[in-house]
Amino acid sequence: MNRILFEPDEIQGVRAVFDGVRAEHVINVLHGEVGQVLRTGVVDGLVGESVVEAIEPLPPDPATGLLQGRVTVRCEHRDEPPAPWADLLLAPPRPRAMKRLLPQIAQMGVGRIVLVGAQKTEKSFWGAQLLKESVHRPLLLDGLMQAGTTALPRMQIERSFRRYMEGGRFEADFADSSRRVVAHPYAQGKETPGRLAHCAGPGRVLVAVGPEGGWTDDEVALLESHGFERLSLGPRILRTDTAVVALLARLMPV
Repeated sequence: MNRILFEPDEIQGVRAVFDGVRAEHVINVLHGEVGQVLRTGVVDGLVGESVVEAIEPLPPDPATGLLQGRVTVRCEHRDEPPAPWADLLLAPPRPRAMKRLLPQIAQMGVGRIVLVGAQKTEKSFWGAQLLKESVHRPLLLDGLMQAGTTALPRMQIERSFRRYMEGGRFEADFADSSRRVVAHPYAQGKETPGRLAHCAGPGRVLVAVGPEGGWTDDEVALLESHGFERLSLGPRILRTDTAVVALLARLMPV
């Protein structure tokens, strides 16, 4: 937790009061004390620092034995955080893998996640608890606090990949994407340094990653008809969650 984030309504005037996991981190990891300066920010807002004004002890966590408390800080947020640089068109993996992936997506600067039902997407996924905002939002926030930034990725669900791509909504959603890349392990010869440099140029990039079984030929052709370029990371077939992180790492501007 490299930056503690507050929801906008948690800050009253210039002060915020919090407990739970964030306070546990301040008390047990940062060894918080009155007068200590913390790196903080507001979800979808500015970043800066906060000064600890009070720590009210609470009973230790019965499960872990860690110290608990209620922390009061005085906030000063004036700086703009790094903006998202990529969006993700994702045929989701199994919920367990998706749960691991969401914090990493947020850490790496993705601004929008569109979950699409590709032909090989497991139909049972659409009933997963993970699709509820109350479940996936904390995972995304965890990634933001690790990265020290504030722009919360927006998650959108499109159960029919073909209807989404062909019905006009895709182009409306991503009219401003300057580069579009589809991960495809069979695009041998496409992963040259020059091509990667082109994909990692200025502007916001949209990355499409298929399900565990991969995109079908028809789905790849449909993506290409919308301006996507094939990109391979080599001959090894990667799981969806591994492929997402590897691609974003290769394309991330530095």
